[in-house]
Amino acid sequence: MGRVLVTGGSGFIGREVCRLAAERGHDAVSVARSGRPAFGRSGGGKGNGRDGRDDPVWADEVNWVAASVFEPRCWRRYLDGCDGVVHSIGIIDDDPNEGIVLERVNGDAAILAGLEAERAGVPSFSFVSASVTPPGAREAYLTAKRRAERELRELDVSVARLRPGPVYGEREPNPHFSRVTNRTLRELGERERVARCFGDVRPLSVTGVAAVALETALDAEQRGLYDIPAIAGARLVPIETEL
Repeated sequence: MGRVLVTGGSGFIGREVCRLAAERGHDAVSVARSGRPAFGRSGGGKGNGRDGRDDPVWADEVNWVAASVFEPRCWRRYLDGCDGVVHSIGIIDDDPNEGIVLERVNGDAAILAGLEAERAGVPSFSFVSASVTPPGAREAYLTAKRRAERELRELDVSVARLRPGPVYGEREPNPHFSRVTNRTLRELGERERVARCFGDVRPLSVTGVAAVALETALDAEQRGLYDIPAIAGARLVPIETEL
């Protein structure tokens, strides 16, 4: 079994990566400002009832580290012995008053995490990027993602770049979508013939995206660019391979 560190592990995609890792017997470490997420009855799995929580059983198998990715001194020690890193941090909206901007969170955070992985000798890095700019978001969203992709490719680390479109939840909605929108995306995504018609905005399930992120992080041979068809088919064959 492998050891994986997930930046943004308490978020929507990152949490699913942690779940899959734990249920498959891998050693998973989550690094996120919020630490262990607050699970509700929609969190998936059977609750343990401890301390009044309704947490899924797998959550106790994950090491939830409360730290900002921008403060690597607080979490870099957890990279020791890791087989790979999944970077799943990302935002759609800015909040300059809180110091939250698209360029910093979607671009700089990934580059910093990649540099730390390289420094620790971690062999592979899986970056959850995006195919297009989400509706309503500034173009800086995608510009920052692409900048991070370019910088990561220069590191002495095997990098897999995932470019999903809109990602819907199966156990709980994507927090960026309303429940109605999430349900609509799920219904479209589950109809293969219809889903293929959406091209670069094809809906994908969070489990499918998380599975590819985890598997590419744990296999240094699976590097390169994974577009929507590659993720949807879970073929683990990149459309572009790093040289």
